[in-house]
Amino acid sequence: MKQFLWATLLLALSLPAQAQAGPCENNIQNDYGGASYIGADAPLTIDAVLRKIRRASPETRAASLEILARAADAEQAGRPLNPVLSIELEEFAGSGALSGFNEAETTIGLEQTLRLGGKRQRAEVAARALIALASAECAVILRETELQGAILFYDYVYALNDAALLDTAAKTAEQLADTVRKRVAAGAAPPPEQIRAESAAAASQASASFARGLAEKRRYELASLWGEPSPSFNLAEAEDPAVGVMLITEIPLVHPELDRAEASENALRAAIDVERTAAIPDITVSAGFRRFESTGDSAIVAGVSVPLPIFDRNRGATRAAEIRARAGQINQVAVEARLRARQRSAVAAVTNARQRLVILEGTVLPSAVAAYDASIQGYSAGKFDLTTTFDARNALLEAQRSVLVAEHTLRVETARLQSLVGAALFSGE
Repeated sequence: MKQFLWATLLLALSLPAQAQAGPCENNIQNDYGGASYIGADAPLTIDAVLRKIRRASPETRAASLEILARAADAEQAGRPLNPVLSIELEEFAGSGALSGFNEAETTIGLEQTLRLGGKRQRAEVAARALIALASAECAVILRETELQGAILFYDYVYALNDAALLDTAAKTAEQLADTVRKRVAAGAAPPPEQIRAESAAAASQASASFARGLAEKRRYELASLWGEPSPSFNLAEAEDPAVGVMLITEIPLVHPELDRAEASENALRAAIDVERTAAIPDITVSAGFRRFESTGDSAIVAGVSVPLPIFDRNRGATRAAEIRARAGQINQVAVEARLRARQRSAVAAVTNARQRLVILEGTVLPSAVAAYDASIQGYSAGKFDLTTTFDARNALLEAQRSVLVAEHTLRVETARLQSLVGAALFSGE
């Protein structure tokens, strides 16, 4: 029991520093002014996105304010109970000799309840454990929001690249339609081919227009993470991710969910000590001054009251706290196992995405480009029909879009892995 008590008190001394040194510290210190501005003079980067999220994410700021609220709760928990001032007037306004105030007795007293068993200190320890838990919870929210921001940023980059690709495809389709018009005018191709080519060009323009709208949608979704209703940025650039050592499946995990699970268990253990000391009766001492009006004499009065723990010794609440602490231990082990499984899954996803991208860029795309170039030359020379040229063009567009999808998948899966292992992108540096 004594060892547990000393461990709890040492924990209380360390908790304030842990709570104040967390990743939400900047959110506590900075004022939130609603919109957060990113200029349009340069392309948006992932670093800029994460900086804005750390500084102005509404969800993270709300969680950081909860840290301050729990710090105020801890300060309150450490305060002693107020004394009670009482004034009693007895033996007056009765009948006979007790009529009026001639036989009255006036007592002025002061009561103070003394919380025994270190209740106040343990309540403060438990409250400070909740500060550490709030700090860990805020760090989890921040990490999740950062990951969401990274994914939305890469979604925006993909949407921009896809829109640009489809714009190029629309121009290429229009050039092909011009070629068909010239062949029809020269009598080298039947008129239905012109209608078919012009219809395909119009469909390409419609696809490009839809892609531009999707990119605009992603732009607003991304800016909403840091509270900017009218974003001014219109461009974004993403570097190819470098994973390196992160592909080792046993790299140490650095994730705030581990800290949250540990902080939760510490808070539950502190609650056990609070419930155990609640079984110790408190003593109320009183002292005062009494005046006897009938004789003009006065005297000192004093008293002590102690509740008798006969029916309630708080055993049920203590047992409940112990059960919750055991559940906290199970949760801590489960969180680590779950994060480790997610890490291994992320490593596999990154490896597969990178292999897919290498094949697409190294084999599929060059072949599609060569096939399309040959089909255009052949159609212009009258060696290939329009259907062959369309098939080659569609195959090229599919290969190009597959490369964009593979790049996007690699970036997103790498971000998930970086978030799990606490890589520099998510370390706040």
